[in-house]
Amino acid sequence: MIMTNGLRDKIFSVKSESDFIDLALQQFDYQYNNNPVYHDFSGFLKKVPGKITRLDELPFLPVEMFKRHRITTGDLPVQKIFESSGTTGLSTSRHYVSDLSVYEDSFLRSFRFFYGEPSDYFIAALLPSYTERDNSSLVYMADHLINMTGDALSGFYLENDDSLIRNIEKRRGEGRKIMLLGVTFALLNLAERNHADLSGAIIMETGGMKGRRPEITREDLHSVLKKAFNIKSVHSEYGMTELLSQAYSKGDGMFYCPPWMKIILRDTQDPVNLFTEPGRTGGINIIDLANLYSCSFISTGDLGRLHPDGGFEVLGRFDNSDIRGCNLLAESL
Repeated sequence: MIMTNGLRDKIFSVKSESDFIDLALQQFDYQYNNNPVYHDFSGFLKKVPGKITRLDELPFLPVEMFKRHRITTGDLPVQKIFESSGTTGLSTSRHYVSDLSVYEDSFLRSFRFFYGEPSDYFIAALLPSYTERDNSSLVYMADHLINMTGDALSGFYLENDDSLIRNIEKRRGEGRKIMLLGVTFALLNLAERNHADLSGAIIMETGGMKGRRPEITREDLHSVLKKAFNIKSVHSEYGMTELLSQAYSKGDGMFYCPPWMKIILRDTQDPVNLFTEPGRTGGINIIDLANLYSCSFISTGDLGRLHPDGGFEVLGRFDNSDIRGCNLLAESL
């Protein structure tokens, strides 16, 4: 077991591109030597410590491997297992978290980075498919942020529309900041049942119909919500069970990462060919330095586009991404 050499304390001290690169390469060395699955995957690709000097040379583990293997780095005991909600007929991902304080640091610092102090907000959550489970990372985050508001009316509202709208109006009248965080199908249900004036509130969708409704494009979703709630923009959160960090969009589907998270794209035909040039489209690979004790380098099933200002769009998902993403690793193992 190689010591982390203070890597935990460096995650949220990233101030520059060079800081990020240095820490990412240190984490690669650490995870290569202390994560059996990632070690085998990287070795198969002949990506080993000492030969990696740039971010676009790193090996990115297919996210599907969180469904098939225990992805852990080091020998710390597991404190929590987060599990994806999944879709009917598909297996779920499991993220074994050895240090919950890293996750709590990550989502709190990220919230402050993009939105300020939680204590300035009334936060309501519409996450009906998630609150039915006790292993959702999204519910864990929302619950902590709700508690940090110190507002007795903040909370999980499920589908209690009248109470939700009444409390939003009450807090808005008192000059408090409002945030309504909801899974896509729950926000659409609310919009269809109530054309309430929620102007001034932050409406944030987390994506996903979870089999409850037909999928629609983000543009159509935002159009419906803006019209129903009389708001100018819809915010979005980009996260997943396999990550301990989130990117946020304040409108038009343009996402930005906190300093310890970065998006790198891969060629759709050659997954080991990576690029960071703006304007190009490719598969989304993510470096999440908060994933120190699992895997910080993940290849997702999402398709994206980078922009010159550092933002990125999520354009959709690959067809049969479960199969595509696993090909190289399945062969190596």
